[in-house]
Amino acid sequence: MPLTFRKSFRILPGVRLNINKRSWSITTGGGKNGPRYTRSSTGRRTTSMDLPGPFGWRRTRTSRRP
Repeated sequence: MPLTFRKSFRILPGVRLNINKRSWSITTGGGKNGPRYTRSSTGRRTTSMDLPGPFGWRRTRTSRRP
């Protein structure tokens, strides 16, 4: 089983800095029933939201810089 490095820091209320071996990202939002926005150092932008329902599934959209 390979070892991985991942660390998450809360820098402000509602804002997280996520660091792993190859990149870093900033995550904002994600409060009660709100969307969560993530921007990565590799150019990936992700919007995710927990949707109500019996299984509590998540909807995610990802886009990259051209």
